[in-house]
Amino acid sequence: MGTITQSVDAQSAQAKPGSSLLSIREVSKSFGKNLVLRRISLEVAEGEFLTILGESGSGKTTLLRIIAGFENADSGEIVMSGERLDLLPPYRRRVNTVFQNYALFPHLNVRDNIGYGLSVTKLPKSEIASRVEQALAMVKMQTYANSKPAQISGGQQQRVALARALVNRPGLLLLDEPLSALDANLRRQMQVELKSLQHEVGISFVFVTHDQEEAMVMSERIALLRMGDLEQVASPREIYNRPATAYCAQFIGHTNLLRGEVKDGVARCNALSWRTGLRDGLGLFSLRPENIRPAVGAAAQGMVRFRGKIKNQAFHGATELLQVECTDGLLLFVRTSSQGNWRDEMELEFAAADAVPVRESHEAS
Repeated sequence: MGTITQSVDAQSAQAKPGSSLLSIREVSKSFGKNLVLRRISLEVAEGEFLTILGESGSGKTTLLRIIAGFENADSGEIVMSGERLDLLPPYRRRVNTVFQNYALFPHLNVRDNIGYGLSVTKLPKSEIASRVEQALAMVKMQTYANSKPAQISGGQQQRVALARALVNRPGLLLLDEPLSALDANLRRQMQVELKSLQHEVGISFVFVTHDQEEAMVMSERIALLRMGDLEQVASPREIYNRPATAYCAQFIGHTNLLRGEVKDGVARCNALSWRTGLRDGLGLFSLRPENIRPAVGAAAQGMVRFRGKIKNQAFHGATELLQVECTDGLLLFVRTSSQGNWRDEMELEFAAADAVPVRESHEAS
């Protein structure tokens, strides 16, 4: 198959425009014979919200722990603001971590939980008090300053854990699935609040999650990990609209993978065919369900038309996901508005440009 999309290279792993805060360079890590991270290179910009996304076992938490200093890499280096971070013990790194388990002290109130780390450093009491009050205000927890953790909700405990990390004024905040313990509605609310807080404080956040929707909502860029390799590093919009690999296309959202052959500038998948810029050979394309729609009027240039019969229909609130069988037996998913008036059999179409070339996921980057 021809070269059909960019690989994860030095350029795609670069931070957004602006000064780089953190450089992860060729980092590898194994536990016994199990290779967890394979030569990971990634840049994080000043003030950026970057999410490391991946399923269980992809290596995302291991990478976060290496940045924090709780694990040592087997090879590679990590540089922060021009200094070798991986050579420093955890307590000397300008990095703080918020874990899934907030680990609040049950016998201390909210104010003392937030200020505990500062008191250990023996700062003047007046400065500790001032910084704790600022942190309380930052997460809107002034009213609960004298409450114990057991007296506040899960979402409020999460804010306290954030304040405890932010009060130390780190250069980088690491978050290891901090919203996973919250119920669905509170989780959505905290996603918005956390993103807003990150903008207010201006600190770079590296956020780890396995939740695709969470990553899409919160991130400026997503680094998608699969079995210790970076599949793609890009903005949520780019990684959704222009996935680099079949895995990216399937992991981020929902897609139809079309396998076929390209010959003389035409891609053919079963009875479907369209013009493409790829050279001759096998072709693999991602076609999002929402890009397939009912055909109306005469076919416009660049549109691919076909007939289909609805086999299954799933209600998703504002949208419905249809499974459509083409006349040649090819099954496609189609996403449409719940108000759509669909017949059992109809003519459908999609734009050739919406069939995005992708690599097979097992190919080397």
